[in-house]
Amino acid sequence: MPYPNFSGKHAHDALVAPGTFVEYWVGQGVLPAGFVAPGGVVMLYQRRLFDAVLSQGGVSPFAPRGRRHTAFLDLHTFDGTDGTVGVTGGFGIGAPAAANIVESLAAIGVTRFVSMGTAGALLPDLDAGDVVVCDRAIRDEGVSHHYLPGDRWAAPDAELTARLCGTLADAGLAPRTGGAWTIDAPFRETVAEARHYAEDGAAVVEMEAAAVFTVARFRGVQAASAFAVSDSLADGEWTPQFGDRRLAESLIAMVPAAVSALSGTQG
Repeated sequence: MPYPNFSGKHAHDALVAPGTFVEYWVGQGVLPAGFVAPGGVVMLYQRRLFDAVLSQGGVSPFAPRGRRHTAFLDLHTFDGTDGTVGVTGGFGIGAPAAANIVESLAAIGVTRFVSMGTAGALLPDLDAGDVVVCDRAIRDEGVSHHYLPGDRWAAPDAELTARLCGTLADAGLAPRTGGAWTIDAPFRETVAEARHYAEDGAAVVEMEAAAVFTVARFRGVQAASAFAVSDSLADGEWTPQFGDRRLAESLIAMVPAAVSALSGTQG
């Protein structure tokens, strides 16, 4: 059975355009008329990490709080960038959540995204807290196929990815590049799949990169992604390392590196 199920879907326009969504929230007073969006945004999936970034200070809310949460209400901007780089988090995990954030923020004018979270290692030489910059992602989730047909792999923006590698290296995180296996069903990952995708060039498994890259390509914006290793599926065994100090330290250090990459500065 082909996917999406509706044959020829990609030739048809969507019922609701992102711009219409923005107009609605401006009309509701959630977004102030005449707002200026940050050019780049760091997307964080771990709520504790997002809260830690906000608690450090030096960030300002982008929009007033309204009657319900939207992508805009948890968007903050870094004061040190004069509002040109923002951060959002706590919006959930997985390809659908990430795709909706990219769609909503691209619609208000964000043009560069760094998606940053945790991933499971598929290679035995990756340890807790090791940093991997994604150079391609296997489209084994559902979201990306509703945007673009065909390709097995989704690719990030090459320029932004190279800049992110540089700023992470400058931060002393010794990043390595590698592919990701993006899947929306973490409790249906099999040993056979993990071995297959590792042999195919995937260093880690995670839930968002392929969708982020595909939506970004579809909307004509830039996206890059980096992960800190939180667990391992290498050698057919699952080893959880979510409480490892090295993971927390890497995630905290990755945020300013992502901000530097989005603002076009290194060092």
